[in-house]
Amino acid sequence: MASSAMAVQSQQQLDEVVQAGQEINRSAGQSQQKIDKIADQIQSKLQQFKAINKEIDGLSVYNGQMNKQIDNQLIELSDLVTSMEQVSIIERQVSPLMARMIDTLAAFVALDVPFLPEERNKRVEGLKSMMERADIAASEKFRRVMEAYQVEVDYGRTIEAYSDLLLLEGREMDVDFLRIGRVAFIYQTRDGSKMGSWNTATKSWDDLDASYRTDINKALRIARKQLAPDLVVVPVNVSE
Repeated sequence: MASSAMAVQSQQQLDEVVQAGQEINRSAGQSQQKIDKIADQIQSKLQQFKAINKEIDGLSVYNGQMNKQIDNQLIELSDLVTSMEQVSIIERQVSPLMARMIDTLAAFVALDVPFLPEERNKRVEGLKSMMERADIAASEKFRRVMEAYQVEVDYGRTIEAYSDLLLLEGREMDVDFLRIGRVAFIYQTRDGSKMGSWNTATKSWDDLDASYRTDINKALRIARKQLAPDLVVVPVNVSE
């Protein structure tokens, strides 16, 4: 009986040891799970930390570039302010110059060969009206003045024919005008019975002989692009 009791006691102790071992194993497994979870969290935080550091580095580079751009823009803004001040000074100087140029152009038209008087005087008056307008920039005003000068320059190297009224012998007559540069300005009545050449010295018309009729008619057709350019003989009257 003593042996049996000892065997039972030993078995109980063994069961307790086994149970304790199992408890230890369960506790160890739970602890490992907690450790693994904490390790995963640490690894995740580490990845986030690295990503944030990388983003910070990128933002630092970007901020550096932005600071350089801002510095350059401040320099450009300063240059622009200086340029605007200079433009204002130039504009104050250019406006009187343009006014003198327009007055000179008006005087030139008045003293020049009297072709297209209405068109040319209208152009000058348009420039004078333009100078009083505040909605047109000084650069545009200057461009238009120079354009008007260029038109007058072009008159000196072109040939032109047009029809208009001319006061002859106290009455208006419908005539054809022929302009060859500024060296010849001629009229011919529609029926060809009367012809004249502008005399720049006397500021009047000189009658032309009928012998010029063929060349004048030919020149009129050339000016109207009805004939190919060819040699014509017309009177040239240039003032000193």
